[in-house]
Amino acid sequence: MTAGEVAEFITRYAARAQAPIRTGTSVTALTRDDDGYRLVTTTGELRARCVVIASGACNLPSVPALRAALPPSIAQFTTFDYRRPGDLPEGGVLVVGPSATGLQLAMEIHQSGRPVTLSVGEHVRLPRTYRGRDVLWWMDRSGVWNQRYDEIDDLTRARRLPSPQLIGTPERTTLDLNALGSMGVQIVGRLSAVRDGRALFSGGLRNLFALADLKMERLLGTFDEWAAAHPREADAGAPERFEPTRVPASSPLQLDLRDGRIGSVVWATGFRPDYGWLHVPVVDDKGHLRHDGGVLESPGLYALGLPVLRRRKSTFIHGIEDDARDVVGHLAASLSHS
Repeated sequence: MTAGEVAEFITRYAARAQAPIRTGTSVTALTRDDDGYRLVTTTGELRARCVVIASGACNLPSVPALRAALPPSIAQFTTFDYRRPGDLPEGGVLVVGPSATGLQLAMEIHQSGRPVTLSVGEHVRLPRTYRGRDVLWWMDRSGVWNQRYDEIDDLTRARRLPSPQLIGTPERTTLDLNALGSMGVQIVGRLSAVRDGRALFSGGLRNLFALADLKMERLLGTFDEWAAAHPREADAGAPERFEPTRVPASSPLQLDLRDGRIGSVVWATGFRPDYGWLHVPVVDDKGHLRHDGGVLESPGLYALGLPVLRRRKSTFIHGIEDDARDVVGHLAASLSHS
């Protein structure tokens, strides 16, 4: 679906649900009240016995503190304020972050004719299609998306994993580090420090790539096992394996940001939630909600739409339905006993 089709879908859903929706309204404060919660909004106050926080986890760009050490001559952009290559100053561009957004920006900026260096840390590599079907079809049918949060060994890590290297195009193109390297994008390690005007990158790209490739191979193996057990439902082509991520013949461990070769840095380093308006003690010291499958510690307060909230598919449009049923079930039961 295109962006316009998604917007139209949500508009139709709102009309069909006939819920009292308030558009153009921001919640500026939420506090605990005697019998529930008080919400201050830009269009007046609201009171509610229960509140579901569905504002997502991508409200602000997450940029490392070392950005302050960059020379003043370097223009800095986040994925929130970047719009097009033409807005960048002259010179090469350092893109920091190897997830979906970072890869797309690196490709777009490179295709505009600018030299691009991509700084790569931990990432999740996936092909856009596998055995003739979209990889997300496999994630859904094989049951990977449905794995519950209470079945995951390291839940904290699962909730912090980078987004997969997937882009949406009509051609269902796979964009990975191999594709960018073939285009001429320079691949370097994770940006670890900035000292005396120099960007310092960690080594170990070979091990980093091998780990991402290994995890992808294991996931594809899971798809193959499911397909073998469900041949009629799978109805797919033969198993595939992909070229390992190529390690650059030479990858600099530092770049001088004062010699004019780099004119700007684009931070594609992810996002973080914004709970500055939430005046209830349910936020941890890292700025994330403390919850158990969307049920917060404050009675009557819930969350939806966060990474691996109750299942691995929790942040996807199609994935929130099951979570919503569970959370609303808990909410309804709470109301009936209050």
